[in-house]
Amino acid sequence: MSEIVCPACAAVNRVAPEKPAAEAKCGKCHEPLFTGHPIALTDQSFARHISRNSIPVVVDFWADWCGPCKVMAPEFEKAAHSLEPGVRFAKLDTEAAQDAALRPSPGPRRRVILATNIAEEVVFIAEARIIKHHAEESVAGDDFGRS
Repeated sequence: MSEIVCPACAAVNRVAPEKPAAEAKCGKCHEPLFTGHPIALTDQSFARHISRNSIPVVVDFWADWCGPCKVMAPEFEKAAHSLEPGVRFAKLDTEAAQDAALRPSPGPRRRVILATNIAEEVVFIAEARIIKHHAEESVAGDDFGRS
């Protein structure tokens, strides 16, 4: 049984291994658990999504004024579309969610973390193929959602 945090209401949902994860809906708000798009995180939702999802979560720390952030956004979107439901993709606006943005202390470079239940690996990436490579390596051997 896998636990997946709803991107709409942040409720924790249990998804049975025999059920296709891509079709799963939240038991509380009935919205899809996977949309093929990165979800927006806030100070309030960041820790819950990192600690309660059974699948790895790739978080892009971005800011509206950041040029490299804007360049990477479409590539991050492509990676989310191709890798969900095996990996959750999320974006955290560092200007709006400053508390969560400081958890891995921000540096002068683009910051993306690959987190699996609080274990974080900081990865600096800018292309969908590299995002996909890192995410696939982290879930090697895990067949969640690929039925």
